[in-house]
Order: sequence, then structure tokens, then C-alpha cells
Amino acid sequence: MSKRKISSVSDNPNKRVRPAAEEEVEDESDLDGDQEDLQPNGQVHSAGEVVSDAGIVESITLKNFMCHSLLGPFTFGSNVNFVVGNNGSGKSAVLTALIVALGGNAHATNRGLSLKGFVKEGESSADVSITLRNKGRDAYKPEVYGQAIIVDLRITREGLRTYKLRSKSGQLVSTKKEELLSVLDNFNIQVNNPVSVLTQEMSKYFLHSKGEGDKYKFFMKATQLEQMREDFVYIKTTKHVTEDKVDQHGGCLKDLKRKYLEKEERYKNMASLDEMHTKLEELQKQMAWALVIEMEKELEPIKEKLQSGRHSTEKYDEKVDEWKNKVEEAEGRSRKIQEQLEGITQQVEELQPKCAELKAEAQRRNTLLKSSEVTVHRFKANLRDLEKDKVQLSSRINDLKLSISQTSGAESQAKTERMEQIQAELEKMVHQIATLGQQIDQYQHACNRAKEEQGKMKREQEVLQRSIEANRRNLQTMESSRSNRLRRFGEHMPSLLNSIQEAHRRGQLKHKPRGPLGYLISLKDPELALSVEVCLKGQLQAFTCDNHEDEKVLQGLMSRVFPKGRRPSIITSNFLPTVHDTRMRGVNHPQYPSVLQALEIEDPVVANCLIDQRGIESILLIKNRTDARRVMQGRNPPQYCSQAFSREGDQIFNNRSYTAEQTRANYLSGDVEEEIRHLQREIENQNAQASRFQQQMKRLDDDIKQNEGLLRRTHVEQRTTKDKATKLQLELTDLQNMEEPQSEDLNPLEEDLQEIVSKISSKRAEYDEARAQTADFKASYEKAEQQYKQHREQINTVAEEADPVKEELSKTDQDVMKCKHHKKHYDEKRSAHLRNIQTLIANQESKERELQTSVKKATTICPERREVRRTARSLDSEINHLKVKITTQQEQQGDREEVVRQYHEALENYKNMTQQMKYLNSFIKSLDSVMNHRLQVYAELRMFLSARCKYYFDSMLAQRGYTGSMAFDHKNETLSISVQPGQGNKADLSDMRSLSGGERSFSTVCFVLSLWAITEAPFRCLDEFDVYMDMVNRRISMDMMLKVAAGQRYRQFIFLTPQSMSSLPVSKIIRILRLKDPDRGNNSQKGQEDEEQ
Repeated sequence: MSKRKISSVSDNPNKRVRPAAEEEVEDESDLDGDQEDLQPNGQVHSAGEVVSDAGIVESITLKNFMCHSLLGPFTFGSNVNFVVGNNGSGKSAVLTALIVALGGNAHATNRGLSLKGFVKEGESSADVSITLRNKGRDAYKPEVYGQAIIVDLRITREGLRTYKLRSKSGQLVSTKKEELLSVLDNFNIQVNNPVSVLTQEMSKYFLHSKGEGDKYKFFMKATQLEQMREDFVYIKTTKHVTEDKVDQHGGCLKDLKRKYLEKEERYKNMASLDEMHTKLEELQKQMAWALVIEMEKELEPIKEKLQSGRHSTEKYDEKVDEWKNKVEEAEGRSRKIQEQLEGITQQVEELQPKCAELKAEAQRRNTLLKSSEVTVHRFKANLRDLEKDKVQLSSRINDLKLSISQTSGAESQAKTERMEQIQAELEKMVHQIATLGQQIDQYQHACNRAKEEQGKMKREQEVLQRSIEANRRNLQTMESSRSNRLRRFGEHMPSLLNSIQEAHRRGQLKHKPRGPLGYLISLKDPELALSVEVCLKGQLQAFTCDNHEDEKVLQGLMSRVFPKGRRPSIITSNFLPTVHDTRMRGVNHPQYPSVLQALEIEDPVVANCLIDQRGIESILLIKNRTDARRVMQGRNPPQYCSQAFSREGDQIFNNRSYTAEQTRANYLSGDVEEEIRHLQREIENQNAQASRFQQQMKRLDDDIKQNEGLLRRTHVEQRTTKDKATKLQLELTDLQNMEEPQSEDLNPLEEDLQEIVSKISSKRAEYDEARAQTADFKASYEKAEQQYKQHREQINTVAEEADPVKEELSKTDQDVMKCKHHKKHYDEKRSAHLRNIQTLIANQESKERELQTSVKKATTICPERREVRRTARSLDSEINHLKVKITTQQEQQGDREEVVRQYHEALENYKNMTQQMKYLNSFIKSLDSVMNHRLQVYAELRMFLSARCKYYFDSMLAQRGYTGSMAFDHKNETLSISVQPGQGNKADLSDMRSLSGGERSFSTVCFVLSLWAITEAPFRCLDEFDVYMDMVNRRISMDMMLKVAAGQRYRQFIFLTPQSMSSLPVSKIIRILRLKDPDRGNNSQKGQEDEEQ
């Protein structure tokens, strides 16, 4: 909180005060002639010792309020204060902050519709701090607040308003608005009263208002007569409501008196019912021992059934042991066959590595063979070319020898040079053609490789797209399962269950089918969701029916709900009310739970279905894969455990294991949001991968197009080069045919011929060597291929030996399942028999306990046992008949205690209502008397205030030589004001509408000053009261207000005006706060000037 410096004009009248916010002192050295008007009869000096104490504004500070970052702190004087400054300097902001901080609403300021409009743009909140003086006999809780009350207001951007009331030392006292209202009531501060605070907009409205009713309303509101009238209306309404309640209570009083007389009559006429009560007690004693005798008779057949059932238990035990031995024998045969099959499998696995090695060796030798054959073909082509060159060169030499004599030396020399030139160009073109051929091979190879890679990527892209579509379907299912978990099991599942419910309601189903089974189970440990899903597989979406008729009805419902696609499977099995007893055949491991133990299944039908179909009582769930293999494939696997599943979904048997293809749970996962986020991330990754595939495909397309373009251009260039070479070859041939070289020109040709012959010999040797090497590679490849085929046939032979073993194993497994089924049948029968025995024992114990309880109750009712021959039903009938008779008698006469209670209650209600009626009638009479007196006083006060207002109005007008009148019509609620400038005798009075703007403003000031004289408030504020006055009216109005202020030193006056006020006289009761001109580039106002006069 900012530090406030408070200055008082009464501390040292001769000392000028400079507050912290750069206040400047302006001195007036001379007093003009109006100064004497300001001090009539020495009132200013004589009142100098009277200083207002309670309720005046000592200082105010604004922060981020309206368009100002900081205004203040402003320190006000005790009497007259002028806040001057140009438009936009913050004058109206100070007045607006004063209204809002002291409880006024935004509409009262005429500056906005809501409080949030007062927060500076770009800021989160606005702060206003006001210090009120708290001295003298009217001080509010001076022992708490001290000599000043600091009101801190904060307005947030959302329009919320919070208050903090602090003491003079800055200590927080309260944050409640009720405390602020108490302070305002104590000081009689009314910021919504236009006489206390007259804003610029209200001043303009009042100045331009031409309605007499508006002036009357202004008068009534300023004098608080309007509030008094509203209070009287409210009191009158309350009186009417009270009279209505009195009328209503009058009718109720008659009813209460009638009820009271009825209860009093029943109370006097009440008779005794002792004889019937005595007979009822005797019958109840007989009834107690009759119930004991009947329960003893019911207990005898239960004991007989229990004795018979214990003899039947031995037969069931024999059958269970018999089929248990058969199961063990069948399992032993199955284990032997399984071991035989594992031996064959192990033998095949041992042969597989060698088969792979032989296959790789055969492929390697085939590669060498192909390479060698290519070399042979290349050598063969070279030999063929050399033979052709040899024949052509020999023919040429012979032709040259015949034509030596036909040409001259000069011509022969020219032709020889041309031929050498053509020969050089031909060699260059041949080299270029060979280079182009290599480029064509390279481009062709690049295109083929790119197309192969493109085909491979297309296949991968198709697989990826199918995966994306599947994940999107799963994501859609997951998102729809947020509101309905049932949608995880299929989009049509809710419709199917609704159809099943409707069919069951109509009676089409004997027993309501259960399903989907996965929806009816829940996990105790969410980490086991994947392992349970892999274990149950398609049974999660299956339904179970009690009989085949219900199964047919369910199939019909599925055909309508699932018109196409895969439908859930249906399992038909009798519904039992209790879960199978699996204690004798279920796995019970100390560390790891079975599937049955890991699931929470409320419906016994669902639990029995999963036990029968999947054997979940004999399947362990072991989170760690290594621990699962150690437990299942160790020396001592758990008893009755058929298999186990790891957290990752791996299936582990005693002698083998399988890896799950599924990686996440789709139906049983508990955290739907996590599954949705996982699917979204996976889809994003797959989309990114698909995008990369598209980029790679585009790159490959670009490479293929580029290589095909280069290939076409190279083919064209090669054909063009070949055509040029052909033309040069023809020209060379023609020259050779025309030319007869000299004998000395034959030597190079003969040397070339000799060189070609030697090359032919060398190439032929290389060709023969390559052919021999190719033959060796071929023999080696055929040998390796033969070994690979023999080894593969050996593997196939061993694998074929496993087929009959597998068939035998399948038959043995069927025998095992058949024996287990029979054993399970007798187990269930024995379990049901044992449950029946347990039920009989429980019934016997319950009956015995009930018998003991009945004996105790009977002994309590009648200590001596009675042999009653009558049945409990006949005794109960007689007791009920007697109770009805007693109840009828009591209804006629009433229960003694109830009748007495009702009598006293009716008497009390009648007395209370009579007393209330008396009080209400007395209150109405008192209210009528008070209201009549107050209305009379109200009329007198209104007349008195009207007269005082007229008197002060005439006095104010007379100071300028005006004459006027005020006519109050309280009946029509109008106020007519007439003013005549100049002497009253010179012209008739006229309405204010005929006055000029300055005269009208002056008349308005006179009216306001007259209202000031008849109303009470610690401070008064006027905003731009002289805006429409000329200099003369402004000076006269100013003198009048200063004279009023001088005569009311106990009040504070705050005037806001854009005028400079430089013509004011020097006085110690006047303080001028001069605001700096607004900085249009920066809306913060950080200083003001202070002038004390």
C-alpha cells in the first residue's frame, strides 16, 4: 500500500503544505474586490477553529483506473477543494473512483455499464484507495480504526469487486461490504444522492431537464423524502400481509377450539379394556409354546434326510476315484506320445540347420556356374569377332596386292590419309558405342532395381494401410466405449442386449442369456488384461444360453442385429445358481493366481461357463515370462495346472510354449483413455510411416522416370552413332575398293593379321580353359544340389513319421478330455450332493438355533412349559381377532395415553393460537397509530423542507439581483421554478426554459445550494458545475458556493472544473489540486499540483 501524507489546514494556518505527488503552491498576492463578499461579517475567520472530523475524504489514489496508470495520491483539504485540469487529465476519473469505492454501482457514475469497464486496457485489475477521517464524537469504532479509515477497492478484469478496510496504521480490519455500509451509514455518506455527488452527466441532465416532475424527483431524492415514502409503502404492505394472516388465523382458531372440545369429551368418556388385555396375554403365552412344539416336529425329517445322505456320499467318492484313475492313465499315455512327438520334432530341428547350409552351398555354386557361363559366352563372342576380322583382313590384303599397279602415288597417299582419318573416327565411335551400351545396361539395371523395390514397398504399404484401418476401427470403438463400455465388444452389442431384454420381457426366452462374457467379468489386477484376453480369446464375445430353444431365439435376434459379418458364438449349458466347486481339481499356487482367482465374476452362470469351456480354474497367470517357464517346465510343475500365460500373452505348457501375436488388450483394459492415447500415437506413427512410404514411392517414381528418360536418350544416341559408323564404314569400304596401295603399305596389314592370329590363339586357350572351369562348376553344383535334395527328403520322411503320432496324440487327448468330462460330471454331482448335505446341516443348525430362541422367548413370556393341543394357526387367528376387537374399541374410545396426549396437545395449540391472535391485533393497532403519526410528521417535514428550500433559493437569487419562485405540488409530484433576471418589478417571472444557458446554469446552482442547505452530508462533490456559465455568472456562483462553504466549515466541498481558478481569493480554507495535462502517448498520470490559499 502506498504511503499517504495527510495535511490539515488547521495544524498551522501560516505554513504551506507540499504533498508527495509534486504539489506546487500558488500565491495570490492581492485580493480583488470580491474578497470582501467572501467574508461577510467575518464568518470565515470566526469559523477557522471549526474543522470537520468524521466522514470527509482526506486522500484518494487511483491505479490502472479507466485510462490512467496512476493518479494520486491526492490530499484534500478539510473545507473547500478545487480539482482543476484540462479535459482528459483525470478529474472525472477521481469522482468516478470515489463513487465506486464508496459502494456506488457502475450505472450511478454514468461512465459505464459494468465495473470491468473501469479497468485499464491491457491490465488485469484496477485499484482505488480512499482515506476517510474518523475523528470526533461521530467517529466509527475509533478504538479499532483510529483517526482514519482506509478503504481499498480492487476491480478485476472480470468485473469482481473486493474491499479491504484498514485502520490508520494500515492494519486490515475487514473485507466485508457490510462493514463498509455500516461506515457509510455512520457518516451519512450517500454517493448515489445527486446533492452529495453531482456528476457531469447528471448535471447536464438536470440542467437540460425541462420536466417539472424530474425536478420534484430530484428534490425528493436529495432530501431522502423518497426513501421515507418507500419505507412507508413497505410498512403499509407489511400491515396488509399481517391483517391477512390474522384473518387466516381467525378461521384456524375456530377449528382448534372445536378440536379441543372434542378431545376434552373423549378424555372424560374413556373406559377400561383390562379384561380383553388379560385374555390376550393368556393366548400369547399359549402361542409361544405352540410355536416351540411345531418347530420340534419340523426338525425330525431334516435329521432323517441327513442320515440317508451321508450313506450316499461313499458311492460318489468311489465313482470320482474311478474316473480320476482313468484320467491319470490317459494323461500318462498322452505324455508318452507327446514325448515321442517331441523326439521327432527335435530330430527335424537338428536336421534343419544342415539342410539350410546345403541349400546355401548349392546356391553359391549355382552363382559361380552362372558367372562362368557368362565368361564362356564372352570368350566365344570375342573369338567369333576375331575370326571375322581375320577373314576380312586377309581378303583386304589380297585385294590390295591385285590393285597395286592401278593407282598413282599421290592419289594413293590422299586416300590413305582419308582412310586413316575414317579409321580413327570409327575407333572413336566404336568406343563411344561400347560406352553407351554400358550406360544402357546401367540404366536398365537401375530401372529394374527401382521397380522391384517399388513393388516391395507397395506390398508393405498395403499391409500398413490395412493396419491403419484396423487401428482406426479400434480407436472408434474405444472412443464410443467412453460412455458405454459395451461398445468395446462390437458396435451392435448395445442393440443386441436391448433386443434380448425386450424378448425376455415378452416371455420369448425361458432364461435370459448372458453375454458378452467379457463384459460380465472384471480383473482384480489390470496388468493381467492381455494374458486373460489371449487365454479366453473368442469366448469374450460369446453368449451362453440355458437351453436350445433360447439358443434359436438368440440366433434370430443376432441375425437381425448382425445382418452381415461375424456373429458372436453361443454356448448352451444348463444355468446353475451356484459356482462349481473347483477346490478338488483347481490349481492353487502360493504365489501366482489362476484365471478364476484373478477374475471378479458376480454371475455364477458366467463363471460356470468359463470353467466348463476353458478350464480357467487350472490355468495359472504368471507375469514374468522367465518365471512362467521355470514354474511350468521345472521338475515339479504345479498340480492340476494345464498351462500358464505370461503378462505378454505367451502360452507356456509343460513341454512347449507359444508366443502371442496380440500385443495389447482390446476388451479388458481398464484405462480407456490410455488405450485411446496409445492407438492415437500408433496411428500417428503409422501415418508418418505411410507418409514416408509415399515420399519414397515418389522418389522411386522420379528415379524410374529419370533413368527411363536417360535410357531413351542413350538408345537414340547409340543408334545415331551406329548410323554414323555405318556410313563411315561404307565410305572406308569404297576407298579400300578403289585404292591400290603400294607394296610397302601391305606390311602394316600383314602385321595386323599376324597380331589377330596370335590373339585368336590366346583367346581360344582362354575359351577352352573357361569351358573346362564351367564343366567343373556344373559338376560341383549338381553334386551340391543332389545332397540338398537328399537331405530335404530325409527331413520330409522324418516329418511324415510324425503324422500318425499326431493322430494318436489327438485321439489320446480326446480320451483325456472324455475322462475329465466324466470325472467332472461325478465331481459336480458329488459337490452338489455335499452342498445338499451342508445345506441340510445348516438348516438343522438354523432350526435348532431357532428352536432355542423360541424356547427362550416362550420362557420369557411364560416360564412354565405348557402342552398346547391347539395349532399355532388357530391361536394366531384368535389373537388377531381379539386384537381387532381391542383396536376397534380403542378407535372408538382411543388409547388412554394417546387420548390424554391429544387432549393436552389440543389445549396447548388453542392457547398458543389465541395468544398469537392477541399479539397480532395489538401489533396492527400499534402500527396504525405509528403510521398515522409518521405520515403526519412526514407531511410536516416535507412542507418544512419545501419552505426552507424556497427561502434559500430566493436568497441565492437575490445575491445577483434575480427574483424567482418555487411552486411545490406534492399531490401531482411536480416542482415549478420561475426566474426573472433583473428587478422583480420590471418584468414578470418566466420559466427557466426561457433563460440563457449561463442564467439557467446559475439558477441550477442556486437550486443545488438551497438543497445543500436543507440536507446533511460530510462532503459534497460537483463535476463541471460552471460548464455553461459566462464569466459573470461563474464568478457570482463561485462566490456563493464559497460563502456557503465558509459558513459550513464542518463540511467538505470538492469542485471539479476545467477552469484555471486563478481568480480565486487567497484563503486558508481553499485547496486547489491542479492536474497535469494528459500525455496522449502515455496514459499514466503521475503528478498533480497543489495550491493552498
